[in-house]
Amino acid sequence: MIQFLTRRLLYSIPVLLGVAFISLYLFHVAGGDPVAMKLGKAPDPAEVEALRLELGLHDSFFIQYISFLRQFLSLDFGTSWADDTPVRDIFIRGLMPTLSLSLPAFVLGSMISVTVSLVVAFYRGSLIDKAVTAMAIAGISVSSLIYILLGQWVLADRWKLFPIWGYEYGPGAVFFVALPVLIWITLSVGTDVRYFRTVVLEEISRDYVRTARAKGLSEARVLFGHVLSNSAIPIITRLTIAIPFLVTGSFLLEIFFGIPGLGSTLYTAIQNSDLPVVKAFTMLGAVLYVAFNILADLLYAWFDPRIRLS
Repeated sequence: MIQFLTRRLLYSIPVLLGVAFISLYLFHVAGGDPVAMKLGKAPDPAEVEALRLELGLHDSFFIQYISFLRQFLSLDFGTSWADDTPVRDIFIRGLMPTLSLSLPAFVLGSMISVTVSLVVAFYRGSLIDKAVTAMAIAGISVSSLIYILLGQWVLADRWKLFPIWGYEYGPGAVFFVALPVLIWITLSVGTDVRYFRTVVLEEISRDYVRTARAKGLSEARVLFGHVLSNSAIPIITRLTIAIPFLVTGSFLLEIFFGIPGLGSTLYTAIQNSDLPVVKAFTMLGAVLYVAFNILADLLYAWFDPRIRLS
């Protein structure tokens, strides 16, 4: 176990170095001029030169890259170029709104998808299977923007069940994120059900399922005790890959519902060429992706005894 973790951590070092290099290079190529955005139109040349020196824009790319790596190792990305707020404070401020939206949607959506997939796979070819498959295809064929606008118009504006805009820190956040969570689940279930259904169908056709049924086990025991555990590897792969994107993947819902989370913060930072914030979020995503890939390997060995970490 220790050797495996050490080896995987060493493998992650060039990945993170490459992500840092590419993100910094892309910002230099297509990131815009933060000085022009900060000083506005027709700024004084002396102010422009002073601000470029302050932001380190006159340094060579190599020097900026080394500085970026130092910031990453110290977890201190400086202050925002837009309003001089420490990047760490920006992250802490947006973390709770994002988690209050993404975590319930991810957990509930995953549970619903796996359960529905087991049921429709058991009733393969029946009216239930065809109806659920048709609804899943219809669900993923409609733009997410349609769901957002329709939910705001019908559930929030006409029926007054949810607020259209805003956020409240604390327990009151449940009222504001309920509709976005519902829309997120609606958007994700269709794709997940189709994938998980295919995985479960492959397992149901195996010999051990027929043996379990021949021994007199109930269908619930066969599905949730045997089929689900043997389908765990592809399910774990899909879920662990999706987890890192929960941090920044909700920006569309956050923007339309006025939730001050990390997704909307990153969107604003990209628009303003706010490099310190963009760098911090890029490296956060890379670290989460590497970490959950390692976690997936550990879960593989836990669910399947045939898999060894050596």
